[in-house]
Amino acid sequence: MIGRLGRYVLGSYPPAFYLPYGVSWAVGVTALFALVDPRLTGWRPDVGVVVAALTFAIDLLLMRALDDIRDLDYDREHNPGRPLPSGAVRVGDLAVLIAVGVVVVLALNAGRGIALVALAVQLGYALLVLAADRLLGWPHGDDVVTGLLVSFPVQILINLYLYAGVLHQTGLGPGWHAVPALLTAATAYLHLEFARKVTRDLRPGERSYVTVWGAERTAVISTVSAVVSVAVALAFVRPWESSPWGWLVVLPLGFVVSGADAFWRRRAVRWPVLPPALFLLSSFVLYLVVALLGKDTG
Repeated sequence: MIGRLGRYVLGSYPPAFYLPYGVSWAVGVTALFALVDPRLTGWRPDVGVVVAALTFAIDLLLMRALDDIRDLDYDREHNPGRPLPSGAVRVGDLAVLIAVGVVVVLALNAGRGIALVALAVQLGYALLVLAADRLLGWPHGDDVVTGLLVSFPVQILINLYLYAGVLHQTGLGPGWHAVPALLTAATAYLHLEFARKVTRDLRPGERSYVTVWGAERTAVISTVSAVVSVAVALAFVRPWESSPWGWLVVLPLGFVVSGADAFWRRRAVRWPVLPPALFLLSSFVLYLVVALLGKDTG
């Protein structure tokens, strides 16, 4: 089983991409919550952020495994080379991975109060989504919009776990400033979610928002998501009133411009894969940079 799981990780969760992605997400969005909350000065990463980063890396692997189980029937027909449909790993192996992973991340967060509760809710919801799919066949995989609406709370809940970590670290109570931070992170993610499925030429059986909204409209929605993310961040960082370091949050839009140029001006069949990923990754990194350099350190 260990060998099969190793092959699964290399095939479905390549560490060279997912580990930096998970760590930057955990640290960057934690910094974002600290950045937009005026009650916080002098915030710096602590051991809790390290725990959150490790938790995130494992959590993303668990979410990948859950998604692969949900998509097994589809992948058998359209992506037979992936680890699960190819037989390189079994559903039972992934079930063990998920069970052990849940125990590990909950143990890592023992004693972290509300952060532990938030994590447990996120994991429970993700398992509930899998159960609805396996037992009820809902939502149908081809219904991409309903699928997004059902799955998207996982993103919100995992960001709330990071916010709960900030509250645990600082001893503060919840505040409304968490809302713009959640909106910033969520719309940044949505840019990647929509952009990676923008195409003018659907492959046979391909699931894409293009089937609902068309290629042009999906591309516009993706672009608007990125712009909203940056605009909300700017509105609460207010670099024109405080530190000019806050303007750094605008830089990731360069990757959006790059993707838009390829798709609209150069008429690429698909939105390029790399720019949306770099937009999200650089956004996370720059939240941290601005929190460290651009917030009053008291």
